[in-house]
Amino acid sequence: MSERVLVTGGAGFIGSHVVDRLLAAGYAVRVLDSLHPQVHPGGDWPDYLDAAAERVRGDVRDARVVDQALDGIDVVLHQAARVGVGQSQYEIEDYLDVNVRGTGTLLEGVLGRRSRVRKLVVASSMSTYGEGRYRCPPCARTLDGLTRDEARLQRGEWDPVCPGCGGPLAAVPTDESTPLCCASVYALSKRMQEELVLLFGRTYGIPAVALRYFNTYGPRQALANPYTGVAAIFLARLKHGQPPVAYEDGRQLRDFVSVHDVAAANLAAVTRPDADGLAVNVGSGQQVTVLEIAAIAARHLGCDLAAEVTGRHRKGDVRHCFADVRRLAAALGHTPRVSVEAGFAELAAWAATAAAADHFAAAQRALRERGLL
Repeated sequence: MSERVLVTGGAGFIGSHVVDRLLAAGYAVRVLDSLHPQVHPGGDWPDYLDAAAERVRGDVRDARVVDQALDGIDVVLHQAARVGVGQSQYEIEDYLDVNVRGTGTLLEGVLGRRSRVRKLVVASSMSTYGEGRYRCPPCARTLDGLTRDEARLQRGEWDPVCPGCGGPLAAVPTDESTPLCCASVYALSKRMQEELVLLFGRTYGIPAVALRYFNTYGPRQALANPYTGVAAIFLARLKHGQPPVAYEDGRQLRDFVSVHDVAAANLAAVTRPDADGLAVNVGSGQQVTVLEIAAIAARHLGCDLAAEVTGRHRKGDVRHCFADVRRLAAALGHTPRVSVEAGFAELAAWAATAAAADHFAAAQRALRERGLL
């Protein structure tokens, strides 16, 4: 008899790919999803969700629904969350309620079934690091937990400087030993999700893994959601004949990882014990600027629209952060396989026929009205 796996948020972008990977590996899968209208505008189960997955519609904060969803479950993959750095800065209560209280409700449900549940995996985020790791060559020191000076940002001086010598810094890969230093409510809620699950696992002897996703992209991203990943936002703009918008100077370094690699990491976390009790970066290990991503997206959609560079800072954003993926390989046996070029070719082919709505202007207005932009 195959093991039964619960995927919370399993109708979403990442969750549905995780469901596919689990089903292909022979697991019986149950999905718990609230079908939030920001992600699922019609409020219906998406066509892409495999019919072989059992479906439970409900909120992860509802103990009754969670109890139903956990019945007979051996493994829990907790993907459900509100997602959006900018929006989290003003929908504070809801982000904390869904991401933190929802995780607490889920864990209390698991507590009653701890004799059966053998593994917990939680979707965490690279946003928990805040700024990534830097190196000051003159001082020969590595720097963590930096925050950018507001006065420098007002002058358009985007890069952090060494607090010792005041000189320029080189961004280097961020590994899991880097201290967490959240720069947004969303990041803080993801940190709390991660720490709750790992603490619960240690307390009750249930192996638990936190996967820190970097900038995940791929088919099924919600192109009508202006708070989703930057890749989807850029594609939605381009499909409507509008240029992608880059904050600051667009030269922020990020790590874009294919959803296929993220799904593979989730399956590895279920099957392998080496990451139990740990947080693991799930990225590509490659660095790319926001402007480069805008150009790649436009090229694959056949557009010649260049990014609009605003020269403005969005509060909650960080300058540079990209993954050190050595633990991903060592503990989960996974080496990222999808290149940015191949991944964006697939994403653009899917986006060409997918429904998209450009709500970016309204999202920007909400940030400006609250002094966040």
